[in-house]
Amino acid sequence: MSDDWKTNPKLAGMDKSKLDLLQSLAEQGNGKSASDMLPFLMSAANQGKNNGLNFNANEISTIIEVLKMGKSPEEAAKLDRVVNLMKLIR
Repeated sequence: MSDDWKTNPKLAGMDKSKLDLLQSLAEQGNGKSASDMLPFLMSAANQGKNNGLNFNANEISTIIEVLKMGKSPEEAAKLDRVVNLMKLIR
């Protein structure tokens, strides 16, 4: 994954601690398949909550867009399915 996501204008107003968490997630999630993303994202969500970081719906949407950057259409579709599964679990 390239560092292009850092310059996404939608991230400009996001809190620095959230951006730091995203950086860490980007590094940890690099190379993970879409099927590996569900447990990874669930763990990351819990980690964020434990650190007092809550993301609003717009931030979550932006994060999903960032995760899809550089992915093939098939991988992006798998990621969409993972996100939908996460919504069902909550």
